[in-house]
Amino acid sequence: MTEIQAGRGAAVAAASGDSQVPAIELDGVVKEYQAQGEVVQAVKGVSLSIAEGEFFSMLGPSGCGKTTTMRMIAGFEDPSRGTVRLHGQDVTDVPPNKRDVNMVFQSYALFPHMSVWENVAFGLRRRRVPAQEIKNRVGAILEIVDLTGREKRRPREMSGGQQQRVALARALVNNPRALLLDEPLGALDLKLRQAMQMELKRIQREVGITFVYVTHDQNEALTMSDRIAVMNDGLVEQLAGPREIYERPATTFVAGFIGTSNLLSGTAERVDGGTALLRVGERGRVLVPVGDDVRQGGAVEVTVRPEKIRISVEEPAADVSAVPGTVAEVVYLGTYNSYAVNLAGGAEFTVFEQNASNSDITAERGASVWLSWQPQHSYAIGS
Repeated sequence: MTEIQAGRGAAVAAASGDSQVPAIELDGVVKEYQAQGEVVQAVKGVSLSIAEGEFFSMLGPSGCGKTTTMRMIAGFEDPSRGTVRLHGQDVTDVPPNKRDVNMVFQSYALFPHMSVWENVAFGLRRRRVPAQEIKNRVGAILEIVDLTGREKRRPREMSGGQQQRVALARALVNNPRALLLDEPLGALDLKLRQAMQMELKRIQREVGITFVYVTHDQNEALTMSDRIAVMNDGLVEQLAGPREIYERPATTFVAGFIGTSNLLSGTAERVDGGTALLRVGERGRVLVPVGDDVRQGGAVEVTVRPEKIRISVEEPAADVSAVPGTVAEVVYLGTYNSYAVNLAGGAEFTVFEQNASNSDITAERGASVWLSWQPQHSYAIGS
């Protein structure tokens, strides 16, 4: 066990003795601003808890309140109402430098005249940590972030990904109880960003501390997170694990924001054994599992993911959802084809079809086709 990990474990053990106490709690947190004489709510009563050692992401579009929420956790913003707790302690009125958290920003804010070693050791030196302990801790964290051997380099001599690792090391070397990351990969190109996603998850598991990650990138959140809070207009629309959020979106916003989703609205023609039948046009049908709150004649909104759908020329068997349509566009994307299909009534569906070595393109633009999928791949939003 490295000294970084040992120090982390000792700090956790000394906190309260209760492993069930969340690392971070927000209780009815509201943030209001004055704008042109009016009160604007950036965060509208957010309540959530983040477990010790969890990789937790706040995901949403620009202006949804995710960064403001993180800044209230860090202490850079004061809540207008509500309570912020760190490891069971109310820190709502505690200044940032008294909170046992560190923050990493999109701009790495490294000292350009200092070496990697000096950048990482800066905080420890300011706290007058003994020289031997600084040497041990800096060496340990540089090994974790895979920068051993680059200690003497200046930031300008390093790639963007390496600079990001220096910023992480500088934050982690202080043994914070939690690390807050505000879109830290936004300045990197796509390939490097994808590589750093896996590195961040590896580092988080190795050091074992709580990471709170703010992003607008759905793939980042799905790749790295234990749980995700999807935010919209100052509220949390859904808080769950990546698979549940993707497969079972709680609202139409979540369904549309996370990945690509097809939405259909209809009326339940019948409900039998927990499955509703919806009619689409004259010939289409959708079978969808529903809760007890859905009755015959009730309105139902259904989502289905593009990769769950199959394209065929012939009408499929009666035990699956099936709707007819016309192919409006075909886009070859290497590993799969993307189809835009117009359905009766004006709806447009997106379909992803894997490019297997033994398969041919199943439809061309203008072709009449059937789209089909298994009933369990339909999900009734709000049911």
